[in-house]
Order: sequence, then structure tokens, then C-alpha cells
Amino acid sequence: MKTNVAVFFGGRSVEHEISVISASQAMHAMNREKYNVIPVYISKQGRWYTGEALFDLKKYRDMNALTAECREVFMRPEFGDYNLYKAKTGLFGSKVEATIDVVIPVLHGTNGEDGIFEGVLETIGIPYAGCNTVSSANGMDKITMKMILKDCGIPVVDYVWFTDKQWYKQKDALIESIESRLGYPVIVKPANLGSSVGISRATDRNSLIDSIENAEKYSTRIIVEDMVENMKEINCSVLGDCDDYQMSTLEEPIKSGDFLTYDDKYKGGTKTTQGMQASQKRIPAELSDEMTKRIQHLAGETFRVLSCHGVSRVDVMVDSKTDDIYVNEINTIPGSLSFYLWEATGISFDQLMDRLVALAIKRKREQGHKTTNFDQNIFNLQGGTKGVKGAKAGVK
Repeated sequence: MKTNVAVFFGGRSVEHEISVISASQAMHAMNREKYNVIPVYISKQGRWYTGEALFDLKKYRDMNALTAECREVFMRPEFGDYNLYKAKTGLFGSKVEATIDVVIPVLHGTNGEDGIFEGVLETIGIPYAGCNTVSSANGMDKITMKMILKDCGIPVVDYVWFTDKQWYKQKDALIESIESRLGYPVIVKPANLGSSVGISRATDRNSLIDSIENAEKYSTRIIVEDMVENMKEINCSVLGDCDDYQMSTLEEPIKSGDFLTYDDKYKGGTKTTQGMQASQKRIPAELSDEMTKRIQHLAGETFRVLSCHGVSRVDVMVDSKTDDIYVNEINTIPGSLSFYLWEATGISFDQLMDRLVALAIKRKREQGHKTTNFDQNIFNLQGGTKGVKGAKAGVK
């Protein structure tokens, strides 16, 4: 029998369209002799849809017309209920749209890649590919990620972070802290976005203020990082789980300025090449064998210490003058699922999707051996509720 694989994409994120492109690539790569592929599109308003029209990328030019061709669906937050339900049913029609075996989330950015959607899946208990709630949240938040990596001895650039409220209450003090600790130039980023959204370079106090006020439009937490001026950016994908993983061939994206922008990543594609696949890059990156191994090791270590799962992409920065390497970030749901890096490594896109499905099923099987609750009911034990919190206060 075929495995029913639901691919979730879109979402309430500034990376919505990029998610659609990545999911389209993934769905078309899946072997239809093995899988029934169920597209589940999450609109920018947070409504879920399924239907054959979702496989046609051209139809996303008119979202209203697209969703009109589809059926609105939902899942119940009930453990063990793997059904996708119809939002509207006839008097005698089935309420179930499909029964799902495995979920593959291809939701970039907030409300998807940050652990929020993964928490829904874990509540239901359904097998899914990719990082769990904790590793997704830690990988998405650039501040938390850098704290963990630094504590584990993985090199990151120096940084200052703060909230949007701190910025408006302590602006002068924060500026002084940034200037004394980092100096200029610096890179200013929203803490929890990808695809280079909201990122800019600051070379003096005025541009620093402008950059921070741009970044805080997108996030409540802002990070200001020391800028590596002689930077070469290198990316490495990692596939597996935190105990058994492999690293891909390396790529060097070609940037148009001081850092890789949204336009560098996603514009310039053709009808057949879109998403991160379409951006200009060198594969393999032109590096010595020693440098390649160092970067692959750091990418693997980043994946491991963050307890990642599935396929991720780790972006590092190399100082061309000193050969120092710094981990910049991890993308726990990378653009195009980094399939082009795995193709260069000898794993085809359909094989990559096979691996993701297998990893999801393996994790679910392993979780079944862990204790998550007790069969005992303490209310039936000798002594009743004695010692239970709130008992003396007469909680009813």
C-alpha cells in the first residue's frame, strides 16, 4: 500500500511564497508509486486547504481563485487522530478528507519553522519529518541559537541583543553598548526570520538607528552582530538525526553586496528553477580539502548540539584574511529543502524525500519506547489527595 504523505506549506509568514515554491518542488519530486501526496496549503489568513489545484504553481498568481478550487480542511488536536477533516460536509457525506501517515512540513519562517506548527503535530502524535518543537525554536531564534552554540564551543561572531521595548526605553545606552563592544560595521537582524528579511548593514550611528527600526517591524527581538568584512559565505546541508547524520557538498552563494539578500536568494529564477535552487552559487565551493572538512564538521556539530532532525542547512562565514570560520545560522526547513546540495552529493531529490519519510517513521517508533505518562491514578492510591497541591486550600 502507498504511504499517505501530507505536505504542509504556505503559512502566516513573510516567507509564504518561498514556502509554496519549496513545497511544489518537494511534492513533484516524490515517487507517486510509493506515496499518495496530499498538499495542505495554509493561507496567509491561517486557513487550511487541499486539492489537486495546489500542485499547479501558476495558479498561485490568483490566491482567491486557487482556494475556490480547493476544499477547506482541518485536523483535530486529539492524540492519535491522523485524519484530515473537511470543514464543510453534506448531510450524508464523509467528514474525513484523508487519513495521513506522515507529515512533511515545508513552512518557512514564523508560525511554521519556529516550532509552533511542530507543537501541533506533537500534540496529535503524528509522524513528521524535521526538527521537533524545541530544536525548531532554538534553531529559528538567532539569539538563542548563538547562546547554545557558543556554550558548546562552536564559533559565532560577537553580538548584542535586545527587545523592541528595550530599544525605545534605553536607546542611547544600547547604542553605546553596540559601539563600544562591536564598533562598525555591524549587521542588524530580526531574531526569528529567515530569507534575509529585515536584515541590513550599519556603518555609523544614523544607519544603525535606521536598521534597528527596520528590523523591529518584523520581530520583538533584535540582534546586532559584528560584521566579518572579508566574508565568504559557505552553506552545508545536514541530513539525518542528531545521532546519525551526514554532511553535503558545500556551496558558495554569490551575493551582490555585503551579505546575501532576499533578491540574491530568490529572484532570477526561470519557469523550471525557482527558490534557493535558482540563486547563483558555486557547487562545490572553491575551498581547500582542509577548509571543506572544517566547515562540514562545524555544520554537523551545529546540527548535533541543537538536536536537529531531517534536513537542515547550516550557513557559515569564512574570514578570507584569517581563515577563521563562524557559524552564522541554521535553517531547519531550508529553501528548496537544499535538494540541489544533495544532488551534488549523490542523493537525488526523490531519494531525499524517501529519507525524510523514513526518518519521520523511525523517530515515531523510537518515541514509542519512552515513558510519557503513568497508568496509575494518584487519586485512587492510599491516602487519596493528601499532599496534592491545592488540596488544603479546598480547590474544587
